[in-house]
Amino acid sequence: GPTIDDMDQAFSTIIEPFRIHSVEPLRMTTPGERTAAIEAAGYNLFALRAEDVLIDLLTDSGTGAMSRDQWAAIQHGDESYAGSPSWYVFLDAVRELFPFRHVIPTHQGRAAEKILFTAIGGEGKIVPNNTHFDTTRANVEATGAEARDMVIAEGHDAATIHPFKGNMDVDALESLLKERGSEIPVVFVTITNNSGGGQPVSLANIREVSEVCHRYGVPFFLDACRFAENAWFIHEREEGQGNREIPDIVREIASLADGMTMSAKKDPFGNIGGWLAMNDDTWAEKCRNLLILTEGFPTYGGLAGRDLEALAQGLKE
Repeated sequence: GPTIDDMDQAFSTIIEPFRIHSVEPLRMTTPGERTAAIEAAGYNLFALRAEDVLIDLLTDSGTGAMSRDQWAAIQHGDESYAGSPSWYVFLDAVRELFPFRHVIPTHQGRAAEKILFTAIGGEGKIVPNNTHFDTTRANVEATGAEARDMVIAEGHDAATIHPFKGNMDVDALESLLKERGSEIPVVFVTITNNSGGGQPVSLANIREVSEVCHRYGVPFFLDACRFAENAWFIHEREEGQGNREIPDIVREIASLADGMTMSAKKDPFGNIGGWLAMNDDTWAEKCRNLLILTEGFPTYGGLAGRDLEALAQGLKE
């Protein structure tokens, strides 16, 4: 029979604190079938049929399993065109973590980027970021502005060990603001730094970027898709942060910024959705007008009420 040591070993093993109670069948494929599918797709993973993929590591965007309570929340979705109760549930959940004055829902993060940079971008302007995600860079450049990456030196070297390789080079940012501040409509920091290998940004670095931006009178925004993961890295790696609750760290990060873009297909665990948030009333009015042209009314922004409910629950969880 099992010994006491065996029992200790069993109880000290870390298991996932959840059960999954849905089953989705997979089509088992052979190496030959997969090779043929890849060749037929011209070796472009985006051109594959999902049904031919056995283990899908293409992205974590919208691919997470939603929780039991998220699926239950979908049943509460109210599909009213304007002023849906689901909108207010979503708004409260966003502001619980990111208490910006204006929250503008969008169907995903790139829509938030398109609207924001259409409103504030343009020829001759520069948007600094630790590292722009590909859609962010594309939306900046589509307006004629320059997307400039300013990650710390360690962020360029894959072999370097550093706890926060996503950090922005604050000295380089300050030099740019000093020389060309009038041409910079906004400064961004992406958490975690997706195009830089998903590396985190420290709370100290976010504080420094915020201080420099506000000293030069330039708004500071977050591309906050993986805010919870970044907050966990801060909790685990940054001195003095280990005893704090994760939502508390998230709220401090938000308090240092003037606005944000969000793809809610990442850390809020939605299958679709996003938002744009900010404190500036003039910018918000411009962005809402663009939203109505391209996404939908400001209380749904291209999302069904059921999506708003699922995202609100995902944020709480």
